[in-house]
Amino acid sequence: MLTIEAREETWPLKEVFRIARGACTETRVVVVTVSNGEHTGRGECVPIARYNQSTESVIAQIESIKEEKRLDRQHLQKLLPAGAARNALDCALWDLQAKISGKRVWELANIPVVSEVVTTLTISLDTDAKMAAAARANATAPILKLKLGGDDLDLARVKAVREAAPAARVLIDANESWSREHYEEIVPALNELGVALIEQPFPADADEVLETLDHPIPVCADESCHTTTDLPRLTNRYEAINVKLDKTGGLTEALHLCERAREGRCKLLFGCMVCTSLGIAPARLLASPADYVDLDGPLLLAGDRHHELFYHNGKISLPLRKLWG
Repeated sequence: MLTIEAREETWPLKEVFRIARGACTETRVVVVTVSNGEHTGRGECVPIARYNQSTESVIAQIESIKEEKRLDRQHLQKLLPAGAARNALDCALWDLQAKISGKRVWELANIPVVSEVVTTLTISLDTDAKMAAAARANATAPILKLKLGGDDLDLARVKAVREAAPAARVLIDANESWSREHYEEIVPALNELGVALIEQPFPADADEVLETLDHPIPVCADESCHTTTDLPRLTNRYEAINVKLDKTGGLTEALHLCERAREGRCKLLFGCMVCTSLGIAPARLLASPADYVDLDGPLLLAGDRHHELFYHNGKISLPLRKLWG
């Protein structure tokens, strides 16, 4: 029988981080350890308030299965629903298996990996002047992802960032904040500005409007896509999906989601919540064949874990064995 422990950790951010739904100055994560008495695996998740999750509810979910006689990754998919709690446990079980076998997780999962991948740098929602200043301070970043708010300042924000960082590839994330009118008004101008991707413009429960709109810029599902079961509904609405382990419930389901999405010729963006390198490490393995990578969560923190992921010139290395996997 495996021993399972779960604890909450709080990590301060470098500065206030804002999206359309609100702002934060810290991130609260849940770290899970799974031990067989000789080896210990770790996993991290970020409870998502958008889905009524908290550190308390996630820990309670994990506590509820501590006495299970059978706990492996396949059975876990049935024990817990997709979400943060299952993510932390699933990733801890992958890490444990790697430690027991002496192999890396990408070998166990037969995932092709490259030594470095290029990630976005996220610019928090703010005034156009402040977002431009943030872009200017990171002028060498190859890809910028801008948080937008669905108000009259959105176009000015993108224009200001484009002027401040003319060489960067630009993605935008509306976090469900747009109306149909806002989309129709702003998208042609965003296309002229060279925006490469629009992420989740409409609320997940009202995204059918995308079937009736032009898509001069590819549109990516985030809140609208959690697991493989969501894909059929998204076919005529989105050109890409954002794969986040805290939505899929871990690496195991994420691998299935990626396979099915590729079969449907859907592009993949690998994203994250604001978390430490421990939370990013499993997603980093998926990112090698990605169309877009948005795994900069640790760069928003005031500090990171020991043996953290190495970020350099917009690129992320593979995780060290001492960190995960």
